[in-house]
Amino acid sequence: MIQSACGLDCYDACAIVASSGKLKGGEDRFTSGVLCSVLNRHIAKASRIMQPTIEGVEVTMEVALEALSKVLDKDSLLYRGSGNVGVMQEVTHLLFNRLSATIANGSLCDGAGEAGIAQGRGVNRLLTPQHIGKAEVIVVWGRNIDTTNTHLLPYLKGKKLVVIDPIQTAIAKQADVHLQIAPRSDLYLALLLCRFVIMQDMQKVSEFDGIEDFYDFTRTFRIKLLLERTDLKADDIAKVVELLGYEKVVHLVGVGVQKYSIGDAVLRAIDALAVILGHYGKEGCGVSFLGNSKLSFNNPFAIQTQTISKVNTPFGRFKSVLIQGANPAHSMPDTNRVIKELKKVENLIYFGTYHNETSQLAKIVIPALNFLEKSDVRLSYSDYSIKAMNPITQANHGISEYAFTRILIEKLGSGEIDDERSYIDSWLTQATHGVSLAAKNMLRFETFEFLEEIDDDFEAIKNLTDIKNLKNTHNTSGYWLLTPKAKHAINSQFKRDNSVEIHCDLGFHEGEKITLTTLYGTLNGIVKINNGVRQDCVMVRANVTGVNRLTPSIVSNKGNSACFQETKVTLTK
Repeated sequence: MIQSACGLDCYDACAIVASSGKLKGGEDRFTSGVLCSVLNRHIAKASRIMQPTIEGVEVTMEVALEALSKVLDKDSLLYRGSGNVGVMQEVTHLLFNRLSATIANGSLCDGAGEAGIAQGRGVNRLLTPQHIGKAEVIVVWGRNIDTTNTHLLPYLKGKKLVVIDPIQTAIAKQADVHLQIAPRSDLYLALLLCRFVIMQDMQKVSEFDGIEDFYDFTRTFRIKLLLERTDLKADDIAKVVELLGYEKVVHLVGVGVQKYSIGDAVLRAIDALAVILGHYGKEGCGVSFLGNSKLSFNNPFAIQTQTISKVNTPFGRFKSVLIQGANPAHSMPDTNRVIKELKKVENLIYFGTYHNETSQLAKIVIPALNFLEKSDVRLSYSDYSIKAMNPITQANHGISEYAFTRILIEKLGSGEIDDERSYIDSWLTQATHGVSLAAKNMLRFETFEFLEEIDDDFEAIKNLTDIKNLKNTHNTSGYWLLTPKAKHAINSQFKRDNSVEIHCDLGFHEGEKITLTTLYGTLNGIVKINNGVRQDCVMVRANVTGVNRLTPSIVSNKGNSACFQETKVTLTK
């Protein structure tokens, strides 16, 4: 039996036990021996890169790395993805540091929310499943746990459940209250809830100053206006406020609430709600976002070098670009722009495990080992665990990120790096009984700064007119585009789809062909009727081929993050 862990970019960070070639969940309380469908079925079906190629011609690994060593220099860019979140993926930063080259920085996922938390409470501390299980009321805010965090579901049983989401998700159907709010209105709902809580004298004594000033700030928005923006009724708010009066309340916040330019303010407002009610710093309380898995760790791969935004990267400015474990030709916003930029690159190198849209554009392709085939360490943004990842299967193709980095640094005459085992041990030793040191301070709330202003022209965004010149559209006012995760995929990895999910009242039929259009591009898909989607929305999941032809290269106000949902689409039959 071999003990390891799943390296996929997922909240659950499952332990794995391999026996006689079969995988099952580790014997811990979290997985209960069960692994997800992605790990059990879809990885095996994915199209692996088996052989290095140069301009489409198969070569040996030695030839490919030699060719790569001749094109990497100071005028190079590293664009690294996070489909595999083992810590050793970051070792390539050492190579680009030796080159004095550039690294793409920022976030396609959670950067805006992370920035908001840092502004408010200083540090983004996550809440463990065991802590969440002690709550009386759980508010699931823009987070589809059935899809992204299935092993957390048992901890929600027997709780009062509030779900806030424009989509009637599976967990929303089980909720005591489901607020099916208008897209991009989470900030205004949080402000509205804060306003009601203070009006009803529900606030608890807090050691943090500024509640009165914050209340005055919320009063600058009329209640009628906030209800209109959220598309809710006062009775809806009253039901939630009543449940927020419980002693132990946890907010589970997903990345969906901050896929907008104002994403940082959303998390600050939700945090303020928890502080006002005294739901922080004690068991069964708090706000849990995508946690900072490296919190409290000394990172041996932390470097100081030039960086450029990962959201709207100008690939064409660089002579050589190394794409590592990423698929920007699908996953970055404004795909048409991205592909044009990638085609400008003289030496586009793809280093990854699976064939995808980006590998098809690359001049040099180098296969990487997957997380079942190499040594690594798995941190968690859900439970503070730190797990050794040991090789489960043998592979005679591909190369690990460590070996790739070491060989290239040697070929470039840039010295040496430490032994692989020493890096792995440096991570593992920064823990106590398999849990990171940050867990000791999980409930610490040393400071809090209330939100004082927001930079948002809500009406301009609500009435987006970038589609006004398009002809033959189904509805010229447009529909909000929602791009949540898919259950059987990790973004563009594994199972792909072409479904466009809409409410039946929009006038389309199941299986009908449909074209979505924004200022940035078009997408052809197949209608899937889902009456859980608001009638002013269109849902296209992140694994749908070409979804980001529709999305804008907008960078969030804070956090250098992508704003995938800051756009509307028109529909054509």
